[in-house]
Amino acid sequence: MTTMIKPLTILGLMGGTSLDGIKFAVVSTDGLDVYDVKIASKILYPEFLQQKIRSVLGKKITNPEDKALIDEVESSFTEFLINSISEIVKEQDEPIDVIGLEGPTICHDAADKYTYQLGKGRVIAEKLGIKLITHFRNADILNGGQGSPITATYYSALSQNLEKPNVFINIGGITKLTWTGALGEIVAFDCGPGNALIDDWVFKHAHLLMDYNGKLAATGNIHEKIVAQLMKHDFFAKYPPKSLDRNSFNDKVEHLEGLSLEDGAATATYLVCEAIAYSLAFYLPEVPKLAVLCGGGAQNPTLVRFIRHRLKEMGIETALEDVFNYKIGDAPAIAFLAARRIYSLPITFPTTTGVTAPITGGEIYQKEQEDA
Repeated sequence: MTTMIKPLTILGLMGGTSLDGIKFAVVSTDGLDVYDVKIASKILYPEFLQQKIRSVLGKKITNPEDKALIDEVESSFTEFLINSISEIVKEQDEPIDVIGLEGPTICHDAADKYTYQLGKGRVIAEKLGIKLITHFRNADILNGGQGSPITATYYSALSQNLEKPNVFINIGGITKLTWTGALGEIVAFDCGPGNALIDDWVFKHAHLLMDYNGKLAATGNIHEKIVAQLMKHDFFAKYPPKSLDRNSFNDKVEHLEGLSLEDGAATATYLVCEAIAYSLAFYLPEVPKLAVLCGGGAQNPTLVRFIRHRLKEMGIETALEDVFNYKIGDAPAIAFLAARRIYSLPITFPTTTGVTAPITGGEIYQKEQEDA
């Protein structure tokens, strides 16, 4: 029996690696096109929940000593999700067909075929009575892929009417590139640290959740020797496909210690910029004619200024909201992936994650039917 592909109303939610909150969007999509984004916003985590999530970063549920703590944190996060989703659903004029969820990644280790995102899908689906798809990375990583980036099909779909080749630079907690060629070829990979590196620095030294509007970095000095030293990290020498855990640079950021708060923020911010420039120069099939900055990093004026200065010869755009009408973002991307999972369309490929063959992904949960 052939399933007819038709648009669905999907609530997409993305926890991300920046740990500031859950992004959400209500999207009309069939996994091939995005017809409408009805609402796109963010719900910030309460401080206690953010602290809980931070407490399990880097831990694995396969370790007996970590399992109980992760389960307790995941239960709190799941309760927060249920309450948040309930409020979002109440405000909609039409029913939500499907929920797509990508909770915050607490540990990603492709070499060990391990990845874990918070959020108890079965509990949420049972409580809300709405079909839910989550854990989009698992199938990929178990079939030889890097498990990241998973949103390449979405950004490639958005790129179709743009000049090619083009690249979407998604600066979240980690920075990811999606390059689309003139013939529709897709290359994608994690290219380096993103907001998480900056956030962790200012949180550690000023107890701030982020460098708001890049103000600290704007008043600091870039220590280029430190940036050059950090660029010697083994990750940058690896050819794609490749993925990065948000904690992968923890052993290197000690180079920033001793700097002032502002200088550390400026240097960390410039490292994000330098990682992007390096990856564009060495790991793409062809230099893109257009680069679109998106993700939280595109809202950081100082980071954007660094990137524009570093990539003077390239057309750099931020968000292009007049063209895409709020379609750019991780939450709409997760809704798009949920539709692709419903219709068994692939979300990762050998050129995006290194998986052996194109593969769909996402675990489906729905409320069990009660006996009549």
